[in-house]
Amino acid sequence: MIQFRIELPPIASIKEKRRIVSSLKEKLYQKFRLSVAEVDLLDSLHYAHIGAAIVSNSKRFGESVMQKALALVENNAEGRVESAEIFSEMY
Repeated sequence: MIQFRIELPPIASIKEKRRIVSSLKEKLYQKFRLSVAEVDLLDSLHYAHIGAAIVSNSKRFGESVMQKALALVENNAEGRVESAEIFSEMY
């Protein structure tokens, strides 16, 4: 799983923020088939906190996908990635 916080450009409304976040979520889903959600800072106009997850039988594959997803966010987000964390667990 990955979590990242994005500092958004100056925006005037929650509606505009939702457009930005929805676009990013859709890109992550379309490209990597990740489960994606805005997990915190829902009412903030300046930040978005997004989480995404994938289930795989290979830790290496899962972490590779998350690294590629983070690169996509860094290159395509309408804002600056402020922090990012990748977590993986094996059962």
